[in-house]
Amino acid sequence: MGRWEPNSHGRLQRAALELYAEHGFEATTAAQIAARAGLSERTFFRHFADKREVLFGGTDALTTRLVAAVAGAPASEGVTAVARRAALTAAEFIGAAPREMVRDRRDVIATSPELRERDLAKIALVATALAAALTERGVSEALALVAADVVVSVLRVGLDQWLANPASPSLPQAVLAVWDEVRPSLG
Repeated sequence: MGRWEPNSHGRLQRAALELYAEHGFEATTAAQIAARAGLSERTFFRHFADKREVLFGGTDALTTRLVAAVAGAPASEGVTAVARRAALTAAEFIGAAPREMVRDRRDVIATSPELRERDLAKIALVATALAAALTERGVSEALALVAADVVVSVLRVGLDQWLANPASPSLPQAVLAVWDEVRPSLG
């Protein structure tokens, strides 16, 4: 086994997505993922708590980046500018992965009610953390919750458009296009 080869994490993710597409999420085991990646099952569990975390393991890093983006925004920026900054930060984070991997992840999640439910729960946690970061800036709780939901919605729509249009150059550009479209309605 190539356990000393670089990028074990990425190899495991690619192997998992391939196997999920070929055999379905439920029928795929951690041992199969590790074998496909040329790694041991033990290595799999050093990177992921379970086979679901292959799909959702980046949520904590995304949340950390979003909270940091909000906290690091100039004090003079209003809630709309800070929300735009958060949407762009999330798009840059997600868009750093190859488009095919992002698409495959979305497609695997769509096949399973359990994974769709987990995806919604993870998105809700991100939105809650984002709203909390906004309230730390002095934004009212109601406005912070709405702004966080707008960020999540703009990101979701931008992501769908980016994946549907191979000519779209980048996820951040797709998200900013959606932001610019809805911005006039936000006031």
